[in-house]
Amino acid sequence: MKVVLQRVSEASVEVFNNTISSTGRGLLLLVGADKGDSEKNADFLSDRVLGLRIFEDEAGKMNLSVKDVGGQLLAVSQFTLSADITKGRRPSFSSAMPPDHARKLFDYFVDKLKESGLDIKTGEFGARMKVKLVNEGPVTFVLEG
Repeated sequence: MKVVLQRVSEASVEVFNNTISSTGRGLLLLVGADKGDSEKNADFLSDRVLGLRIFEDEAGKMNLSVKDVGGQLLAVSQFTLSADITKGRRPSFSSAMPPDHARKLFDYFVDKLKESGLDIKTGEFGARMKVKLVNEGPVTFVLEG
């Protein structure tokens, strides 16, 4: 699995020009699943997302997690993270997990995040979405597990 994690002051997802999810201060997560990924990968990444100290403390140092600051999370399925772009000019998605399995793993990942008690929202799996965000910092990390 891969997660592109961005620290945001706000983020939202639109489907057919309707905002279906929005958050304030917290994290935007773009989540992709590859063939062979499992709940073990989702467990590792959910723990990593919730514990990563990327919010500033009173001294201005990245020392606080999203749990520490009571932030919100917006998780968006993003199958293009599984793209192979090493050859040719058109991405290959042959390593992407099939949609029915990817949906189950994405839902499992979101459920693990919800166990934190934080406000967790999602995009619409498989939909054509417009994702809007204000990236703070900017702070962006790519997590794999």
